[in-house]
Amino acid sequence: MFRIVVAPLLALSLAGVAVPVLAQSRGATPDGVERTDASDDFYCAERRLGQWFYCSKPMPAEQERQVSAGPQQSSVERMAAITRQLDELKAKAILDPSEENVIAYVRFQREQLDRASTFSDTWQRALWQNPDLDYTLQRPVSTVGKRAWLDNRRADRDSVLASLSQRYGLFYFYAQSCGACDLFSPILRSVADSHRMAVMAVSMDGGPSRDFPNYVVDAGQRARMGIPGNETPALVLFDTVTKRTIPVGYGILSADEIMNRIFALTSTKVGSDF
Repeated sequence: MFRIVVAPLLALSLAGVAVPVLAQSRGATPDGVERTDASDDFYCAERRLGQWFYCSKPMPAEQERQVSAGPQQSSVERMAAITRQLDELKAKAILDPSEENVIAYVRFQREQLDRASTFSDTWQRALWQNPDLDYTLQRPVSTVGKRAWLDNRRADRDSVLASLSQRYGLFYFYAQSCGACDLFSPILRSVADSHRMAVMAVSMDGGPSRDFPNYVVDAGQRARMGIPGNETPALVLFDTVTKRTIPVGYGILSADEIMNRIFALTSTKVGSDF
């Protein structure tokens, strides 16, 4: 029966006569394009009639572009590729300084400079519009803003230092033979007097101090406090509540440095002041 039906129809198709019944076989869609399904194995595989049927489904244009482009590079990979290309163009221009090579390097470099300028401009605009990201609001960099911040900071510092004497004291390790101690001792004396802070001067070599006449000679105090070495001058803050020693600094410090360090060590959290 199959041969009886197919033979006349095949003859008609070869003669150019339309055969509407078989043209819309199983698997055909309203747009007239036949899709691959299980029934196509007979025509596509055994009879090899691919010229009469869409044995392979056409690939969408978007999918075809993705396949041809390959896996998409990450931003880090793109940046690394740009750096490599810039280095290659620069090396090529140096080793073979033809006009063509130099122009190619300068053009590519200019593209990257433009990209960097765009990033910088966008960064600045983002900070203007998002104050939570603008660190200069916490630590101003302009002349006027910085002066105001420093004035407020100094007032807070002096207020804190004025009350520190109730809890903290200072240990000052010096040596009579230390030239730096001769310069540092009067600075420390002025800070201690202005903020009423008690200072215990400890002589590492047994010699006296003009600025701290009520000194004591080191008899292991430094080692018991956990302060390593014998460097002088050395300034250490002592917490009378927790019995904890806090090294402030070594060497010659200015009065502002002494006060700023004591303020930071006793009244600010790590990472909050920078």
